[in-house]
Amino acid sequence: MNRQLLTKKLVSLIASAAIIFAAFLMGHTLWSRYVDSPWTRDGRVRAEIVNVAPDVSGAVVDLRVHDNQHVKKGDLIMEIDPSHYRIAVDQARAVVSERLAELQMRQSEAARRADLNAEVVSNEARQNAAKAVSIAEAQYRQAAAQLESAKLNLARTLVIAPVDGYVTNLNTFVGNYAIAGIAKLAIVDTNSFWVYGYFEETKIPRIEVGSRAEIQLMSGGVLRGYVEGISRGIYDRDNPQSHELVADVNPTFNWVRLAQRVPVRIRIDAVPKGVLLAAGLTCTVVVDDNSRRQSTITQKTNAWLDGILRWWS
Repeated sequence: MNRQLLTKKLVSLIASAAIIFAAFLMGHTLWSRYVDSPWTRDGRVRAEIVNVAPDVSGAVVDLRVHDNQHVKKGDLIMEIDPSHYRIAVDQARAVVSERLAELQMRQSEAARRADLNAEVVSNEARQNAAKAVSIAEAQYRQAAAQLESAKLNLARTLVIAPVDGYVTNLNTFVGNYAIAGIAKLAIVDTNSFWVYGYFEETKIPRIEVGSRAEIQLMSGGVLRGYVEGISRGIYDRDNPQSHELVADVNPTFNWVRLAQRVPVRIRIDAVPKGVLLAAGLTCTVVVDDNSRRQSTITQKTNAWLDGILRWWS
């Protein structure tokens, strides 16, 4: 009877110790993750957004995409009315033919004068003929350059996707007039996503370029990445410049001083299947600094666990 009671007490003691040990490990894990490791809930998914604008002006006669459509680099997005630009090419081609004919005529005249002796044609006439050839050559090259420019403008009536990505903010329709240099849509580059984690300045000394990072999207999903860079400047709201370009110091002082947040750029390794990324999403970023150093708590815990394992063995 006493043996059974002793066994029950021993089992109860072991179970209690196991529960305490599990609670300690859980607490240590949470401490290491949210206190010992640099982390922030103020993270934003960013991406390169390419504004697409036509290089020439004209009416939109064909639109090949719709909002939020995925496109590949080189895909046709829209076409500007090419009628005027075709006419410009024909006109430039005609001018080239005219300048070429004039050049050939000047060359022929200069050759005839060069064959005549000095009694028939003076040296001045020969020089003038040579100069006329040079002028005709320059005019021909100018006309040829204008023809190439007209061809380029005609080719640019086809607006091509510059990167792989998703069409967003589509702001044109067939029949609208497009002006050169004014964006009609934007493309979110699918190969350029990164994360900006805004860390408190007190945590920045424990973050290094190359440190591994875990990204938890608020929309769901976990990403892995590494620290690509740390910003070297943020705006000082309490010390802007005045109109005289001198410091405009705030005369008041707040007793509660909040730690400033510094942007840390996180490069994403890969996007898992089923995870939808969009520029502007919020996320939590946890930077792993164990590769650089271990905290005092971690060292003591490891030593304690090693002692238990040695005693058990």
